[in-house]
Amino acid sequence: MHFDTRAIHAGYNPFDHFGAVNPPVFLSSTFAQTRPGQHQGFEYARSGNPTRKALEDLLAAIEEGEHGFAFSSGLGATDTVLKLLNAGDHLVMADDVYGGTFRIVDKTFTRLGITYTRVDTTNPAAVKAAITPKTRMMLLESPSNPLLKISDIAALTKIAREAKLISVVDNTFATPYLQRPLELGADIVLHSATKYLGGHSDVVLGALVTRNKELAEKIRFNQNASGAVPGFLDCYMVHRGIKTLGVRVERSCDNAERVVSFLLEHQRVAKVYYPALNDHPNHDVAARQMKRFGAMIAFEIKGSVADGEQVVSGRRVWTLGESLGGVESLLEHPASMTHASIPRELRQKAGLNDGLIRLSCGIEHADDLIDDLKEGLAAY
Repeated sequence: MHFDTRAIHAGYNPFDHFGAVNPPVFLSSTFAQTRPGQHQGFEYARSGNPTRKALEDLLAAIEEGEHGFAFSSGLGATDTVLKLLNAGDHLVMADDVYGGTFRIVDKTFTRLGITYTRVDTTNPAAVKAAITPKTRMMLLESPSNPLLKISDIAALTKIAREAKLISVVDNTFATPYLQRPLELGADIVLHSATKYLGGHSDVVLGALVTRNKELAEKIRFNQNASGAVPGFLDCYMVHRGIKTLGVRVERSCDNAERVVSFLLEHQRVAKVYYPALNDHPNHDVAARQMKRFGAMIAFEIKGSVADGEQVVSGRRVWTLGESLGGVESLLEHPASMTHASIPRELRQKAGLNDGLIRLSCGIEHADDLIDDLKEGLAAY
């Protein structure tokens, strides 16, 4: 089946639930057993719930995986992935990962004996050079947050296989509609389903998908043992959101292309980051591994931190907020918001300048988005 069909029908059979077209929300924390250990597939809702299972089966289907897992947040999923490592292990991590990912690695897992190296994953040779005898995992984003760096997933996962590393790709920005890392060789795909998968800024949820049975068993154990599982209604809402993922992403990509054209012509914009641009690093890789170039944009203004804050404040159509992937368009200032947890010197080294602004294009009319940006850029 094609993606849009799978997004609506995969992972759930209405006739298993009295013909209900949508998965029922099972508001039950425990399930009856006929004898100890004899049940109908569910015992306790932390371990499993029918509403969550419907979502997890759908997640696996849209990523072309075999095992899907839902979590209470994207960082809950990240935490579970990192728990595949042991004390003394080394992690190779992209140098501009989401600030929350950096924070949990740097502030939590280093205390538990995990070491890491930040590397520019757009350069496979640099990634290979960063691998040590203690390296056990490679974690990357493509496109990355917020500079939209494009990493060659197939090349990097080949390096990981040769070094016997677990390869993890955060696919939040691209979504499985535009890119499927498992097909490119990744072991695990990670999502903040809060973003495009949910799509309406009304739920917080994370996801992992894999084809590897051994990794799936370890993830399932950690999911249950740590308990970072989503609520029943949250699972239902993300399941519902996925049904319109394809049409939402298409419209958002259309808007992004219009906004990029506007920004490229604006005199106060110093640089635009968008994978569709021919001069964007690894543009050819993006064209090869993505269906379209996405709805995320970053640009730098000719100004300071205060100027960047001025541009994003007081907008009428764009919403100032620390998220992305919703039907509404969001903008933010990474240096003072999503990436503030990364020390300034590390941000600067990774190219996250103080004048950088990140955009998540929603599905409003492109003319209104452009007019509102004009006002913001004229405000400083």
